[in-house]
Amino acid sequence: MMTAHSFYRPLSGVDLLERTANDPRERGLVMLEAFARIEKAEPAVRAMTAVGRREHAVAAAVAAKGPLAGMPVAVKDIFDTADFVTRYGSPIYEGHQPKSDAALVTLLRRNGAVIVGKTVTSEFAYMAPTVTRNPCDLERTAGGSSSGSAAAVAAGIVPFAIGSQTGGSTIRPASFCGIAGFKPTFGMLPTVGMKCFSWSFDTVGLFAAGVRDVAYLAQVLSGRPLAVDDSSAGPVFGVPLSYPWTEPSANAGAVLDTAVRAIEAAGGRVRQVRFGAWMSELIAAHDTIQRYEAWQALGFEYDYHRADLSPMLAGFLDRAAAVDVASYAEACVLMEQGKARLAELFDGVTALLTPSAPDEALDGLGSTGDPAFNRNWTLLGCPCVNVPGLRGERGGPIGVQVICRPWDDRACLQAAAFVEHAIAATAAIDPAAR
Repeated sequence: MMTAHSFYRPLSGVDLLERTANDPRERGLVMLEAFARIEKAEPAVRAMTAVGRREHAVAAAVAAKGPLAGMPVAVKDIFDTADFVTRYGSPIYEGHQPKSDAALVTLLRRNGAVIVGKTVTSEFAYMAPTVTRNPCDLERTAGGSSSGSAAAVAAGIVPFAIGSQTGGSTIRPASFCGIAGFKPTFGMLPTVGMKCFSWSFDTVGLFAAGVRDVAYLAQVLSGRPLAVDDSSAGPVFGVPLSYPWTEPSANAGAVLDTAVRAIEAAGGRVRQVRFGAWMSELIAAHDTIQRYEAWQALGFEYDYHRADLSPMLAGFLDRAAAVDVASYAEACVLMEQGKARLAELFDGVTALLTPSAPDEALDGLGSTGDPAFNRNWTLLGCPCVNVPGLRGERGGPIGVQVICRPWDDRACLQAAAFVEHAIAATAAIDPAAR
């Protein structure tokens, strides 16, 4: 069973903004509280690679203006920052100091956020395990590659954090850590200044305590009307009969069943859907495209610093070198064909509902987990939300994943909020349903 820890205490960013509205003194206090939580949690959780100076952050929070005024935010260490060392999770870039901020970091600052530090990432946002521990249970992984960002929110260090997803690097850590994670439509948020792994898939990911919070952050950064409300009446969710990738564990399957019952009790509807054979073809297509692009994107590091790469990444790039242009082009055609057929999956349903990961977080830090339930949706560019609130038989969080068609981000967030509220209502009646 899960070992209880006091480090798991995610904070609502929307609630903090309401507390600090038009009150510079309160913004300063919120920042001081963030640094106090860093001091308490960081030695055990190990979510951060760099932390700013307290007095500078407090002064910035007091003076901040905008929709994120004074909010402490942590940024995954694959985004360039002019005032923090950016290592991309690799010793190759020890002490590397960019001259400018990534575009996403600039958006945060323009909207009043205060960057309190950088968060741990798997090496170049691939799959190598990290030192970060799960705030829900320090003996388990926080996932990856956005391990530090998810853990920083779950531990209450910050109300908002930035990550990324190329396979499952936002949804899976959010599931493991029991918080909301949002992978928006591919291309909605800028990746300029983010270390590239695969330009066809790399997507900015957002973390917050709950769906309302992550939707608000997405709205601010995108300029689109994404904030959720209570207007969603009876959405229809499609639940797959089976999966062309790894089947969920019995544990994850039971959690999904609990979510389905909660949705139906709240007035939503659920219908079964079937994945066509073309969904199976996309699994290999994702692998081929990612390998081909990573071989080029990390060409400098491989050619000049191979000895400094982890065995996992070096081996991946060794194999990636064998992917030829013809295979890559064929995989890209399959990707575009898949995108053209997406409407089939959403015929008669508002959103799809699946487990966010095959199971609870793994024991130990030897693996970041399996992204099988996320890769196809990343390839297809779909918006996805991890909905927190449920736990597995071993006591760890397991999220359910809400998926919509590209550019239906608000519908995706709205449907996710419906699921979150339904789960909370069921748990209030029957705490064992958690």
